[in-house]
Amino acid sequence: MPKQRRTFTAEFKKQMVQLYESGKSRANLVREYDLSASALDRWIAQSQNSGAFTEKANRTPEQNELLALRKEIQQLRMENDILKQAALIMGRK
Repeated sequence: MPKQRRTFTAEFKKQMVQLYESGKSRANLVREYDLSASALDRWIAQSQNSGAFTEKANRTPEQNELLALRKEIQQLRMENDILKQAALIMGRK
């Protein structure tokens, strides 16, 4: 039976990173706090990159641009559909 997904507060993540940076081994932290190694590695990397644990704070400029472009494409497609429907309605009159 798979483990249920857990959420951790930013304070807890920060404490884990501080313990790791103070010399506690990664394996001990994973075992003692029942964490996944990949989660701890991600927290350490995020802390070193931006000091924050949110995905938004850790995005690269390219990722931010890609999200903005996807949002713009969605908006343009919606406007295009509205114009097509309006043209069909006006064509019937």
